[in-house]
Amino acid sequence: MSSIKMEEDVAKACQVLRQGGLILYPTDTVWGIGCDATRGEAVRRLYALKRRELGRPMLVLMDSPDRLGLYVEHVPDIAYDLLEAADKPLTLILPGAKNLTPELIPENGSIGIRITREPFSQALCHRFGKPIVSTSANISDEPSPSIFEQISEVVRQGVDYIVRYRQDDLTQGHPSAIIELGEGGLFRIIRDPLP
Repeated sequence: MSSIKMEEDVAKACQVLRQGGLILYPTDTVWGIGCDATRGEAVRRLYALKRRELGRPMLVLMDSPDRLGLYVEHVPDIAYDLLEAADKPLTLILPGAKNLTPELIPENGSIGIRITREPFSQALCHRFGKPIVSTSANISDEPSPSIFEQISEVVRQGVDYIVRYRQDDLTQGHPSAIIELGEGGLFRIIRDPLP
């Protein structure tokens, strides 16, 4: 698909996000369901579609590490080092989430953030200018679809816009590595990166 068509898809997806809608879109890992991470009603709708208990963690995507300080109270230096060194998708769980809807923030106040380098999701995050929720495009506890064709009709019918870009891409997507960063340089690897 040409860059012009990708740009049209980005523009339409942004419009839906700004209206509080849900989108189905390709990310740097698997296909995701997304919404504006600052709008409670959109996040509640997303949890309902996933049939996921409100308060169970979901992550957000951003286009640049420069945005981290807008949504986390204190970003440890190691976070920037890890993001710079990562050669595969990496989700960091950081304490002190701020400027996001409370529906996304668990009791411990942390938030999972991934800086995407995949062309579509990066362009979408950049144009939208705010974090976008990214959760796998499946009902909770069902297998995550690694290609578009594996996404259920229930999920497809539950969103307001389905991105066309990369629908025919058969490259198998994989979940990201997850590292939780705490105070004083403490960290915990929650999910190892794939080889």
